[in-house]
Amino acid sequence: MTIAITDVVLRDAHQSLFATRLRLDDMLPIAAALDDVGYGSLECWGGATFDACIRFLGEDPWLRLRELKKAMPKTPLQMLLRGQNLLGYRHYADDVVERFVERAVKNGMDVFRVFDAMNDPRNMKAALQAVCSHGAHAQGTLSYTTSPAHTLQTWLDLTEQLLETGVDSIAIKDMSGILTPVAAY
Repeated sequence: MTIAITDVVLRDAHQSLFATRLRLDDMLPIAAALDDVGYGSLECWGGATFDACIRFLGEDPWLRLRELKKAMPKTPLQMLLRGQNLLGYRHYADDVVERFVERAVKNGMDVFRVFDAMNDPRNMKAALQAVCSHGAHAQGTLSYTTSPAHTLQTWLDLTEQLLETGVDSIAIKDMSGILTPVAAY
């Protein structure tokens, strides 16, 4: 098993700290230094970035992706993809999912961290298959939580279902910071 480190400073850090308002011009000066670190991937797109670029920053999210790819050619770029919801706030048809993934790969995306907030593999399947069909790295994601229904067997079953889609890797998304080392082991 290989463990790779993914840095999320260009997506989740500013999403969490100031509502995804970091501009491309603020990212580019640090890009070369980030590219030299040797990360397994650098998450810089997806989640709320698409919406924030258009709605609040007046930036083209596709141009952002292309410029970051040029600025960080050594590091695989990663995005957070909300499964069937893509980067929006509703479900999209499978053909829309397919076309979006195709365009993202063509514009420079390498790794797709695909998740569903409800951990429903049906909502991840079309996106994961599209990623695989376009030769990018498909990362199936477990959205970690605790409850009486979320047992070790629950996580093992979901992992197996994700593996059946042909994913290249599995990620554990601990968005609330509750996964302890003991529970992870």
